[in-house]
Amino acid sequence: MATTTALPPEILAKYQPVIGLEVHVQLLTATKAFCGCANLYGASPNTNICPTCLGLPGALPVLNRRAVEFAVLASRAINCRINETSVFSRKNYFYPDSPKGYQISQFDKPLAEEGYIDVPSFDAAGYAITKRIGITRLHMEEDAGKSIHDGFADSATTTHIDLNRCGTPLVEIVSEPDLRSPDEAYEYLTRLKEILLYTGVSDCNMEEGSLRCDANVSVMLKGADKFGTKAEVKNVNSFRYIRSALEYEIERQIEVLEGGGRVVQESRLWNNAEGRTFSMRSKEQAHDYRYFPEPDLPLLVVDHDWKAEILTALPELPEARRARMVADYDITGQDAQVLTATRAFADQFEAAARAAKSPKRVSSLIQGELLGRLRAASLELDQSPVSMSGIALAADLAESGELSSKMLKQLLDICFEKSEDFPSVYEREKPQQISDSAAIEKMIDEVIAANPKQVEQYRGGKKTVSAFFVGQVMRLSKGQANPAMLNELVTKKLDA
Repeated sequence: MATTTALPPEILAKYQPVIGLEVHVQLLTATKAFCGCANLYGASPNTNICPTCLGLPGALPVLNRRAVEFAVLASRAINCRINETSVFSRKNYFYPDSPKGYQISQFDKPLAEEGYIDVPSFDAAGYAITKRIGITRLHMEEDAGKSIHDGFADSATTTHIDLNRCGTPLVEIVSEPDLRSPDEAYEYLTRLKEILLYTGVSDCNMEEGSLRCDANVSVMLKGADKFGTKAEVKNVNSFRYIRSALEYEIERQIEVLEGGGRVVQESRLWNNAEGRTFSMRSKEQAHDYRYFPEPDLPLLVVDHDWKAEILTALPELPEARRARMVADYDITGQDAQVLTATRAFADQFEAAARAAKSPKRVSSLIQGELLGRLRAASLELDQSPVSMSGIALAADLAESGELSSKMLKQLLDICFEKSEDFPSVYEREKPQQISDSAAIEKMIDEVIAANPKQVEQYRGGKKTVSAFFVGQVMRLSKGQANPAMLNELVTKKLDA
């Protein structure tokens, strides 16, 4: 894999990277932004198109109301001020996959501005902090088509065009240049994707192009008051690759400057196979696009009443939900982070937590038993044979002492082997826990008699040896001894 020459740490330490991100998000509407064509990924090429998509003479755009509603939800979720009046403009450029020769977008009067996302980071001393990354704007626009350069017999000489994507509704979310490392950029994108998924405005599927990111990156000497010349890195299709592309580009620019050269403002593409960026074209400026107001669309007015109606659909967002769950269910922040990975996961956990006697036990079972088995079986949560109501029952049985941890593991193993839910497996298998103190004492006496050396260690002050006796009795009882009773009786016998 080609990379820049590794720079000495003292050279890297002289410079401060400055990063801003432009994220394009396809909205999950049934139809396109300005026509009635299906907004559907994977259809046969050039089938979901119409005169409006193609910009044919006489075809007029009509704004998709649902797209506006989704854009407003996304704006509020990232803490933007939503402008009552915004303007659509024509952004003129000539590419093969843009048949109109322009894109309907928003320029100087966007839908929303001045937002932020808080991300985990580190201060200069290396202490963990929360850093606020500003968001300049969120504006609405339409997507272009797609140029296809491979997969055909004549791909070496011919570019194929699929215009199905033309007119797909997008929002573009532009950050302030507040990011100072590739890791911060990764965290920002992770948080942004999570928030958008919670709102339901997009599926954020990077493989299908539902979420795409361009990164603007420059470097400057630490302490300088002026940013360096930026390059825009395009065509990056995963957050991990974005981090790698930024790491490469930062070193490349530092090498140029250290060698006495000048960084050129340009667009560059990331080649993951080679592990490097390469020049694509000189970077356009706003005036190159010759923006002017779209003459076929009126002003977009989102008045107070409509905005209030839209925002009734805004769900509880991830960070707020985590804080509430920690307070409501006595779980740790790390637990809440795992359990809120998706909105559906959080909903299912909360349903189980409310149904069970111990929400903390539910959390422990999900993370300690369920997720590991799902990973081992290559299953998603919605494919789990064990429902959340089954987890709630298992948690109650464990909490009451009716099931030992070993019994519970065995039952869950059966659930996954037979693809059955926990309640039916429990009813059929129903292991009998031994809670007769006399029977347990008899087994303890047997184990003590067989292990005089360990008894001597315990009475000599090594109290942790009691765990050895508990384990031996549990093995003798085939995992059926009541754990709480067993621990109490072992200590009592050894102390006698």
